[in-house]
Amino acid sequence: MKRLRLRRDVTLAGLAAETGISVSTLSRLEAGLRRPTLEQLLPLARAYGVTLDELVDAPPTGDPRVNLRPIPSADGSVILPLTRRPGGIQAYKFVLPAGSDDAEPDLRTHEGYDWAYVLNGTLRLVLGEHDLILKPGEAAEFDTRTPHWFGATSAGPVEFLSLIGKQGERAHVRAAPKSGPAS
Repeated sequence: MKRLRLRRDVTLAGLAAETGISVSTLSRLEAGLRRPTLEQLLPLARAYGVTLDELVDAPPTGDPRVNLRPIPSADGSVILPLTRRPGGIQAYKFVLPAGSDDAEPDLRTHEGYDWAYVLNGTLRLVLGEHDLILKPGEAAEFDTRTPHWFGATSAGPVEFLSLIGKQGERAHVRAAPKSGPAS
């Protein structure tokens, strides 16, 4: 548990405030001097962003598949979290239903850095003063403190991957240089 807390860069006091478990109890749990109860494990798993099995280091079941739990929204969009580890860059797959080309975007800002890659469909990205159309295979990256909005066009639904990192944490894409003509 201590490794998970340190990976999130959270103090015992911060974790205590987030979970409602006292600092002294958290310290004893991390040191192995106390066995956690289910009432303690649930808020800890929520705070760390892991499953109960991961928190208690349950033995693997032998099934290597990732159990994606889609998060549907009222507008028909679906978000699939692709990573479950706390901290670091988080990966998501977004599926947005067909939109309206004249939809008024609701621009948002937040701390972090975003990288989006279009898999299928056409993604409309409004980023500050720019109104961009991204097609399959195209990517965009930006500081999320810039007002932004994602949406599908009237051409149909869109699927895209998004990597979201903490402020200053950027995705690094490496590509091999093209081979020049043989000399």
